[in-house]
Amino acid sequence: MVDDTSSQDIANNISKNEDRDVMHRFLFDDTDLRGEVATLGDSYSQVLVNNPFPESVQTLLGEFLAAASLLSGRLKFDGILTLQARGEGPLPLIMAECSNNKELRAVAQLAEGVDHSEYQGLSLPQLLGKGVLAIIVEPEQGQRYQGIVPLDADNLAGCLEHYFEQSEQLKTRFWLQADVASKTAAGMMLQAMPEQTCDTSKNQETWETAEAVAATLTADEQLGLDHQTLLFRLFHELQVRMFEAEPVRFHCRCSREASERALVSLGRQEVESLIAEQEQIIIDCQFCNQQYRFGNEDLDSMFGGSPKQLH
Repeated sequence: MVDDTSSQDIANNISKNEDRDVMHRFLFDDTDLRGEVATLGDSYSQVLVNNPFPESVQTLLGEFLAAASLLSGRLKFDGILTLQARGEGPLPLIMAECSNNKELRAVAQLAEGVDHSEYQGLSLPQLLGKGVLAIIVEPEQGQRYQGIVPLDADNLAGCLEHYFEQSEQLKTRFWLQADVASKTAAGMMLQAMPEQTCDTSKNQETWETAEAVAATLTADEQLGLDHQTLLFRLFHELQVRMFEAEPVRFHCRCSREASERALVSLGRQEVESLIAEQEQIIIDCQFCNQQYRFGNEDLDSMFGGSPKQLH
């Protein structure tokens, strides 16, 4: 196994805290195979604080966060990648976002009137029921892209593998883990890219070997090992190049300014009417539970002074 610089140099540059919130890209030399590996600690922990839900839902949130961080490697521009599932079950919505700067956030919505105890031990199909999985890419400049597949597998990893098989015709495997007790989530992705570097037979042989040894990965190893150790444990018989670490962190994009812009889009008359009815407008961020409050004292700053009187 080799590094873009050296594995030991990279390992020495990563602190214990960064080990818990970090991604690495890796390649299999002289083939058309690539991979991503991610471990989330503090970023996942913050999402758990903001989503005090049953353990089965929090575990799935961890898997969505890990998957979104792996998929963010597809962002070659400034923008956001969203991994979202909607269904008809007791968990109608769950989503995670990751920016090109590796800033994560996630949220889930539970069905109204369902006791939390009824969520315990439920799998993804049981939580979401019949539904769809979407990968949404939103560049800051350019056209929005969305790909959708049915939720037709037993877990998120299987649904993502079906997505890449159906939508992009790329062989892709995912391994996702989340442990609420240790507040750690982890993910690994292997992907066969279009043939450019070597012939089909070598690509296929390397893919079969990598996939087979990756299948031996245990949850404890994935959640507990640093990435250099993990990749060596799996692929020491292959030539793997691990690139420099990319730190990951929780970050919510909500702000008072963004909330103001949303209110301004409604128009002053509508906002005045809402304040008259409710005394103040309260905007809640579902991702971080931040509240933004607006009253009559905020109208002039939002709309640029008192409205003109027409006679």
